[in-house]
Amino acid sequence: MARKRLTQRFPFLLPLRVWQRNLFYRIGMLFDGNKYSKNRGEKLKYEICETKTLMINENSGHPIIYQKNKVENLKIASQTMNHILIYPNETFSFCYLARNSKRYGRYKDGLISVDGKVIARKGGGLCHLSNLLYYLFLMSPLTIVERHGHKVKSFPNPDKSSLEGVDATINSGWLDLKVKNETNNIYQLDISFDDEYMYGKILSNEKSSVDYEIVNENLRYVRENEKIYECVEVVRIEIDKESKKVVRKVKLYEEKVLIEYELASDIEVEES
Repeated sequence: MARKRLTQRFPFLLPLRVWQRNLFYRIGMLFDGNKYSKNRGEKLKYEICETKTLMINENSGHPIIYQKNKVENLKIASQTMNHILIYPNETFSFCYLARNSKRYGRYKDGLISVDGKVIARKGGGLCHLSNLLYYLFLMSPLTIVERHGHKVKSFPNPDKSSLEGVDATINSGWLDLKVKNETNNIYQLDISFDDEYMYGKILSNEKSSVDYEIVNENLRYVRENEKIYECVEVVRIEIDKESKKVVRKVKLYEEKVLIEYELASDIEVEES
């Protein structure tokens, strides 16, 4: 049996631990040699990539109020980083910017996963925003320097067209999403909402000569020790804008995640 952490044995210590981790994390960022993006500006002229994601997941298995609260949380967090400019040699940090959320409102209870259990907590659901941003970053020339995939999927994606394995969990003080601009161009986030969708774009001061497409390959489900895992390869395709020809195709990584919901009956599960 795994040994319990101190905060699991004494939950009242958790706020102190969170404060400590955030403090150490921010001190570390002061001395890590990176210059972090914090300046905003007018919308840049050229669009590099765009996407959208359905916000309400009606298949979460939890009261729908938590999904509605998540939407409010997403709108608050997005204001901390919308129209942020990422200059050459600057690093974008989700947690560095999102720490300013209190300027824009108070988070509501949304769903998060803690120790393998889905619970409601203030600010829950922000991974929906980090997931969208990570997908955009993969379709841009920006360099991913920190990303953590979810280890467990507690319910299916709200949008059936969503890619698998393209996600980024965040936890202030522990896990961040960071990208560095190692180009000579300026990039900018543009985030917007309607009643159903959250939209994201990356803009630039210069045109791009290529488009990027992210695809899944070899998606399969495997049973190991009576548990089911989703395994998938995430591939990026680089396409020349003028000729429309594929310039490069690269497997970025393989993702393996534990499935904790009942799969559809038509999905085949391999036995390991």
